[in-house]
Order: sequence, then structure tokens, then C-alpha cells
Amino acid sequence: MKLLAAVRIRGIVNVNCHIRETMKLLRLTRANHCVLVPDTPQFMGMLRKAKDYITWGEISPRTVKEMIIKRGRLMGDRPITPGYIKDSTEFADIGELTKALADVKVLYKQLPDIKPIFRLAPPVKGYEGVKRSFTNGGALGYRGKKINDLLRRMM
Repeated sequence: MKLLAAVRIRGIVNVNCHIRETMKLLRLTRANHCVLVPDTPQFMGMLRKAKDYITWGEISPRTVKEMIIKRGRLMGDRPITPGYIKDSTEFADIGELTKALADVKVLYKQLPDIKPIFRLAPPVKGYEGVKRSFTNGGALGYRGKKINDLLRRMM
């Protein structure tokens, strides 16, 4: 099983109520929010349903580590520190946590006191186009391993 990153690209105006509810269940309530989800049939169905408003792909362990360090937050909007990882989880350091997340042995949202989303900045040099799919030169839909490039531009 792989770990996927899903990023909301478009806003909420004129969104179908069923798609809006799906994005709410994915915790993608605002533009430029990112969540980590496992590659299961249930999540894939949700991602495909919201494909006209989000982009997703397989995230690398290196990018997961960078996102946790730079954009990961605890309740109270405090950054995630090595001390927190050592004291509050069963992992010794961020490397072990990243490896467990990448292998989907633990889910990011199940860690104690961690906010399950990453609030990202708009990408440097902008999106390719917010009304076309990635295969047609836009930014929406499935993009595979190239999600890592987008996330690095957004951190």
C-alpha cells in the first residue's frame, strides 16, 4: 500500500454539494490544504469524485519528512519538534516516523495532538491551470510522483 498526498486547488464557490461533502470528509476544506491518505479503494473513490477540485499522487518519504518539519503542526498551532516525537509517539526520531508513514504502518491523522492537515502556501510560479486536468497541461487530478515537485514548491 502506498501513501498519497491530496491537495485542494480550487475554492468552494459553485461546488456540487456531494463533492463538497466528499472534500469535507477528506478534510480538504480550503485551497492549498494537503492531507496524507492511504491508497485504499475507499479513498481512491473519494479522490476521483473530487478530481475537478484537487490533485493527488504518490508522495516520497523525503517529501513527507520535509512537510512534517516545515508545515506539520500540533494542536495550538505549535510546530512538531523532535522532543514531541520522542515523548508522545513510539518512534525515536522523525526518520522512523517518516518510514512508518511511508509504509502506511501508522496514519498521520492517528498521531496524538497532531493536526491532520498541512496548510501550504500557493506554489512558486503558480499552478499550471486550475480548470484543466494534469494530463491536459493543467493542475487537477492524478499526477503520480510529480506531486512531490508541487509540494516542494508549496512549502
